[in-house]
Amino acid sequence: MDQARKIRVAVVFGGQGPEHAISCAGGGAMLAAIDRDRYDVIPVGILPDGRWVLTADEPERLAIAGGQMPSVESVAEPGARMVPWATDGLAAGSLTTTEPGTIPRELSEVDVVLPVLHGPFGEDGTIQGLFELAGIRYVGAGVLASAVSMDKEYMKLIFKARGLPIGPFVVVRDREWQPAPSGDASTSVAAARKPVLDAIAELGWPVFVKPARGGSSIGTSKAADLAGLHEAIENARRYDPKVLVEKAIDGLEIECAVLEGLAGGPPDTSVPGQLLVDGGEEFWDFEAKYLDEASGMAIPAPIPAEHRVEVRRLAAAAFDVVSCEGLARVDFFYTPDGEILLNEINTIPGMTAASYFPKMWAATGLPVGELIDRLLTTALHKRPGLR
Repeated sequence: MDQARKIRVAVVFGGQGPEHAISCAGGGAMLAAIDRDRYDVIPVGILPDGRWVLTADEPERLAIAGGQMPSVESVAEPGARMVPWATDGLAAGSLTTTEPGTIPRELSEVDVVLPVLHGPFGEDGTIQGLFELAGIRYVGAGVLASAVSMDKEYMKLIFKARGLPIGPFVVVRDREWQPAPSGDASTSVAAARKPVLDAIAELGWPVFVKPARGGSSIGTSKAADLAGLHEAIENARRYDPKVLVEKAIDGLEIECAVLEGLAGGPPDTSVPGQLLVDGGEEFWDFEAKYLDEASGMAIPAPIPAEHRVEVRRLAAAAFDVVSCEGLARVDFFYTPDGEILLNEINTIPGMTAASYFPKMWAATGLPVGELIDRLLTTALHKRPGLR
């Protein structure tokens, strides 16, 4: 890289998943906070249908305002030709690719990519694999850590295998909930579902039901009985054929932000915070996270100091056991008797103005501009390709 020029950064946001709008808001926050004296920034959006497009560098248009959610389409450059990622060779335009597996020319000319993409096709290792195939440096977790952390079943299995504390859960797979048709009446849908329903009943009521590979609480609901469970599973299946059912844990929701250690050192952790749901929501759902100004976070979390230390230790351990890189947010439950249980790890945590990953780092002494600089610097020191 030529040290006489600014570092070229592509901020990629939007995407094909249900968290498209949140990814746009996070991309706008990164565009607003990145140091323009040091970095040349190229904003790149991914439309819900998978097309890539250059967008206007106007972060204020990507903010969540008045309950209105942003989109890539709303900031696409006027007259920009939007084409598929891989084409049959007939398309041409500023972001075109003519052979399967190749990438838009602009991305091949940047020094590093900052992906702000949540959920499937952005946070699950797919785009990370594409960047590695193309030899492009990027911020954040690699293919394995992204895939494992996105799939809550395997994330929890790895946590448990490494001795980290988690709550009870049951996985509902597509074949268990919607079995293939059979002429044998004994294999009716009700009979096929019975084993998994029995396992869920052993968790006790209430339970939380969520897509196994989702985020931002989209498709997540709480079920207090069997009738509510069926409705909750069907709701989650709108977003993912694999569903996770978790025992409801009575306790505080605690979060801790993590950064990859400097110069090969251990992960760094932030001051933990406690989520506050003050807008009448039953749990920390999409409304509470992004639209309810009454909700917030207490930083530091109002728990004993020695338990905050333990939260940070467990957050760093979770980061390490999934081989995470770059950044992550680790979520916990803190019970009335002081037990700390891991809930999940997010390898591309929320970066909107309402998100708590940057707020926890700011409270720890690392403001957002310096946070972005550290993420980009860490990524630039990695080798391109397989890491």
